[in-house]
Amino acid sequence: MSDEFNKELKKLKQQLEKTEKEKEKLQDEVDSLWAMMDEMTKSDIENWSHLIKDLEKDTAVRALMVTKKKADA
Repeated sequence: MSDEFNKELKKLKQQLEKTEKEKEKLQDEVDSLWAMMDEMTKSDIENWSHLIKDLEKDTAVRALMVTKKKADA
Protein backbone atom coordinates (compact mmCIF):
# COMPACT_ATOMS: atom_id res chain seq x y z
CA MET A 1 0.00 0.00 0.00
CA SER A 2 2.84 2.37 0.70
CA ASP A 3 4.17 1.70 -2.79
CA GLU A 4 0.83 2.62 -4.35
CA PHE A 5 0.64 5.72 -2.20
CA ASN A 6 4.10 6.85 -3.29
CA LYS A 7 3.28 6.24 -6.96
CA GLU A 8 0.08 8.24 -6.65
CA LEU A 9 1.89 10.99 -4.78
CA LYS A 10 4.56 11.19 -7.47
CA LYS A 11 1.90 11.28 -10.18
CA LEU A 12 0.05 14.08 -8.39
CA LYS A 13 3.26 16.08 -7.92
CA GLN A 14 3.99 15.81 -11.65
CA GLN A 15 0.45 16.92 -12.43
CA LEU A 16 0.85 19.85 -10.05
CA GLU A 17 4.09 20.92 -11.74
CA LYS A 18 2.42 20.66 -15.14
CA THR A 19 -0.54 22.69 -13.92
CA GLU A 20 1.71 25.37 -12.41
CA LYS A 21 3.61 25.72 -15.70
CA GLU A 22 0.34 26.06 -17.58
CA LYS A 23 -0.83 28.65 -15.05
CA GLU A 24 2.35 30.69 -15.59
CA LYS A 25 1.89 30.51 -19.35
CA LEU A 26 -1.72 31.64 -19.09
CA GLN A 27 -0.80 34.44 -16.69
CA ASP A 28 1.77 35.70 -19.21
CA GLU A 29 -0.91 35.69 -21.89
CA VAL A 30 -3.33 37.59 -19.63
CA ASP A 31 -0.66 40.17 -18.79
CA SER A 32 0.10 40.58 -22.48
CA LEU A 33 -3.57 41.04 -23.32
CA TRP A 34 -3.99 43.66 -20.60
CA ALA A 35 -0.97 45.52 -21.94
CA MET A 36 -2.51 45.45 -25.42
CA MET A 37 -5.82 46.73 -24.04
CA ASP A 38 -4.02 49.57 -22.25
CA GLU A 39 -2.27 50.54 -25.49
CA MET A 40 -5.55 50.42 -27.42
CA THR A 41 -7.28 52.59 -24.82
CA LYS A 42 -4.44 55.10 -24.88
CA SER A 43 -4.55 55.17 -28.67
CA ASP A 44 -8.32 55.65 -28.66
CA ILE A 45 -8.03 58.58 -26.27
CA GLU A 46 -5.39 60.20 -28.46
CA ASN A 47 -7.40 59.56 -31.64
CA TRP A 48 -10.66 60.93 -30.28
CA SER A 49 -9.34 63.85 -28.23
CA HIS A 50 -8.86 66.02 -31.34
CA LEU A 51 -12.55 65.55 -32.17
CA ILE A 52 -13.53 66.82 -28.75
CA LYS A 53 -11.34 69.89 -29.25
CA ASP A 54 -12.93 70.49 -32.67
CA LEU A 55 -16.40 70.18 -31.14
CA GLU A 56 -15.50 72.63 -28.38
CA LYS A 57 -14.30 75.16 -30.97
CA ASP A 58 -17.38 74.65 -33.12
CA THR A 59 -19.65 75.09 -30.10
CA ALA A 60 -17.86 78.29 -29.10
CA VAL A 61 -18.11 79.68 -32.64
CA ARG A 62 -21.81 78.84 -32.84
CA ALA A 63 -22.40 80.48 -29.46
CA LEU A 64 -20.63 83.62 -30.66
CA MET A 65 -22.65 83.64 -33.87
CA VAL A 66 -25.94 83.39 -31.94
CA THR A 67 -24.85 86.17 -29.62
CA LYS A 68 -23.88 88.40 -32.56
CA LYS A 69 -27.21 87.85 -34.32
CA LYS A 70 -29.14 88.81 -31.19
CA ALA A 71 -27.00 91.92 -30.70
CA ASP A 72 -27.58 93.03 -34.30
CA ALA A 73 -31.32 92.64 -34.07
